[in-house]
Amino acid sequence: MENHPILSSRRNIYIYFLFWFIIIITNFLLLNLALRLDTSAALGDSLVFNVLFSWLGLSFWYPTRYISFEDTKFYRILLNHIIGAVVVSAFWLLCGYLILIEVLRFDDIYQNFFFSTLPWRFPIGALAYFVITSFYYLIIYYSGFQERKLHEAELKGLITQAELKSLKFQINPHFIFNSLNSMSALTTIDPEKARGMILKLAEFLRYTLANNDRQKNKLKDELHNIKLYLEIEKIRFEDKFDFTEQLSEECLEQEIPNMLLQPLFENAIKHAVYESLEKINVNLSCICENGYLKIEVSNTYDPGLKSKKGTGVGLKNISERLKLIYHQNDLIQVIKENNIFKVLLYIPQKNIA
Repeated sequence: MENHPILSSRRNIYIYFLFWFIIIITNFLLLNLALRLDTSAALGDSLVFNVLFSWLGLSFWYPTRYISFEDTKFYRILLNHIIGAVVVSAFWLLCGYLILIEVLRFDDIYQNFFFSTLPWRFPIGALAYFVITSFYYLIIYYSGFQERKLHEAELKGLITQAELKSLKFQINPHFIFNSLNSMSALTTIDPEKARGMILKLAEFLRYTLANNDRQKNKLKDELHNIKLYLEIEKIRFEDKFDFTEQLSEECLEQEIPNMLLQPLFENAIKHAVYESLEKINVNLSCICENGYLKIEVSNTYDPGLKSKKGTGVGLKNISERLKLIYHQNDLIQVIKENNIFKVLLYIPQKNIA
């Protein structure tokens, strides 16, 4: 009963019997007005045959459910239902006739009328059988389609989560290795600096590991970790770069994907600071406009020097994560002009007008 598309819901039961009530009224009017059958006979005929078929129709669900298009060849399905239609129509007419004649004691006039209308009653019963079973097949198909859609959506969600985690774990390991090497060297030259570097690296890694399972963080929290990263690099490169920021309080409270900005600052250090003989300026700015958080990370670079060749993970990583999270392909823009390398990110925000 629970799986029956009509009996499993009180609303569906009401709709089903309302449909048959309309059929009963239509059938009565046809018999009484068009075929000139006596009012009481027309009402009894319409009630008995339609109520009987409405109850039979509920049982059609079970053979329809088990004679599946997926498991049975079409000609077998058709043959089964043709036999079913013949048997049901014969049973329906026999039961209706017996109720009207033997139970309700309808007269000979009605008996003659009944037998004269058998040629069209029988095909109507078969047609009704096929209409109801077709309706059930549509329900089965639709339910299966919805289940497949739900399953596909769940599967896509799992795949997306796996891809996002994979992308998030692709933080440049060279930063950690280089930091450890620098700390090793500093332990003999400047133990105090080495200690400070160890503490900052520990705090940086603690934040990174603690937020691995989070999809998004506030910009101010991400900025705190970026500053730890830059302070560690400052110890290594001393005065080779400066960091500036232009951020409003509104921007700081907005959420962005976790660890999204980290690769941009790693790129700035790796491709601009490593080989440059001049001081490099690294800048972070942010404004809220048109429903987006517009973040700009830029750095100057020495055009006369070749930057270190990267693995291509950084910008591609960011682009893929934005596409997976926001389902848009135009949320990152890279500009290189006037000795400035600039990356623009557009992060959709619901609470920005």
